[in-house]
Amino acid sequence: MNHPHTVVLVEGISDRSAIEALAERRGRNLAAEGISVVAMGGATNIGAHIGEFGPLGRDLRLAGLCDAGEQGAFLRGLERAGFGSDLARSDLEALGFFVCVADLEDELIRALGTATVERVVDALGELGSFRTLQKQPTWRGRSTHDQLRRFMGAGSGRKIRYAGPLVAALELDRVPQPLDGLLAHL
Repeated sequence: MNHPHTVVLVEGISDRSAIEALAERRGRNLAAEGISVVAMGGATNIGAHIGEFGPLGRDLRLAGLCDAGEQGAFLRGLERAGFGSDLARSDLEALGFFVCVADLEDELIRALGTATVERVVDALGELGSFRTLQKQPTWRGRSTHDQLRRFMGAGSGRKIRYAGPLVAALELDRVPQPLDGLLAHL
């Protein structure tokens, strides 16, 4: 769509892929609805993107998704753009910006359970690589959840490759709150 009325700002491509995959599973075509999901290349780019798409730029409706560790960057960016002062997490959600507990992968692993995530890893032909990570001294003895989070974050493009398949494995009544809240807001 060339002229969206809403822009969803997300940190990276894997976030965009997950949102688009979930919307599709729910029978929504975001582009046809005038909604564009923009991967910013990191949370620190929020100010520039709000400047481009927000009230001082194209004046489009904004929404977003970020990791808990990046909440501060989102709060500062929104405050600088005039969306309020002394904003808190509850203000973010009221504005359409949702925060993942740790990150999107953490949310998806918790929603799916580690056994289901391991089945997805196996289906993508990487269970052997995951088992190798589990045997590394640093990761031995850690929870399978933590090991899977590390595995998703390691390796070039792995988060991007797994976003869609993890969302496809979700029961639609177990969608992580940040993703569910964002889509409901849109």
